[in-house]
Amino acid sequence: MTMPATLSVMLDGLIDFAGLFPPAELGMADMVSTYREAMLDERGWMVGRIIVPVSRLDEFEQAAGGLLPDEEEADPWCVSALARPCGDAGFGTDLDAIAAFNTRHAEAACGRAVIDVIECRGDTAASIDAAMDLIPDDIFPFIEISHQSDPRGLLAVLAGSEAAAKIRTGGVRPELYPSVEELAAFIAATASAGVPFKATAGLHHPLPNTNDVVPARQHGFLNVFLAAIMARSHELDAEAVRPLLEVCDPDAFVFGDDIARLGEYEIDRDEIEEARLSFAISFGACSVSDPWDDLASLGLMESESTETAT
Repeated sequence: MTMPATLSVMLDGLIDFAGLFPPAELGMADMVSTYREAMLDERGWMVGRIIVPVSRLDEFEQAAGGLLPDEEEADPWCVSALARPCGDAGFGTDLDAIAAFNTRHAEAACGRAVIDVIECRGDTAASIDAAMDLIPDDIFPFIEISHQSDPRGLLAVLAGSEAAAKIRTGGVRPELYPSVEELAAFIAATASAGVPFKATAGLHHPLPNTNDVVPARQHGFLNVFLAAIMARSHELDAEAVRPLLEVCDPDAFVFGDDIARLGEYEIDRDEIEEARLSFAISFGACSVSDPWDDLASLGLMESESTETAT
């Protein structure tokens, strides 16, 4: 693919594939095959983990059995497992299932895969603390916190630990979409606290847009992640983050090989790379083709084969 270096760095591994969930709601076999095809695509470097509920790991193993890498030197598929909420009586059982999965798939004969990330909802500081005590060191947790209340108290629990926050940015009901003010407050708070984050749902498209089916106003993933990186680099508060989330003009996004710019702020390639590794991690989406198609339609991504042909 041909695109400016700053955009390439920002998009690298940005999309976690959640094809089981609305609106795609793929069957397990279709989800697994779609993920494999995406990883083999020339744009597959934008795809990160595959997201699977712990309750469906057995089904995933059956569907993926013939597709997982089966050579010792091959990289495993990386899986993010959706567990029960922090404080749920079955949370420990989910951790046991994850450990058993990782033991089985450490062997090439069973197909190479690893659950190295867990996602779970956390509603109280006490339940998050208890869950953190149970989660093994080799599994990185993303704790989903509500966008409808001040996130700073729960972020304080995560600050300084090997853990991250997760925000829901969409869903099948309007109330699952955070307002611009709520999302700006979350981004500014995570940047200030030094807590990494990921987003989930509602970010299929690069720029803000209207989903008439839900209905809801959806955020753009270019806005969310570029605003987050700028919030961290420039120590922006929520009031400064908000207008960055509202930009709808594609020409306002300037990506070069060395510098990216949005509004009055700019960041360099190294800042983007460091923030993507340690702060603005990824977003979950049930489609990879929607982000790819939109980026192409905006002129931000072009296939080398297409470029050569033209």
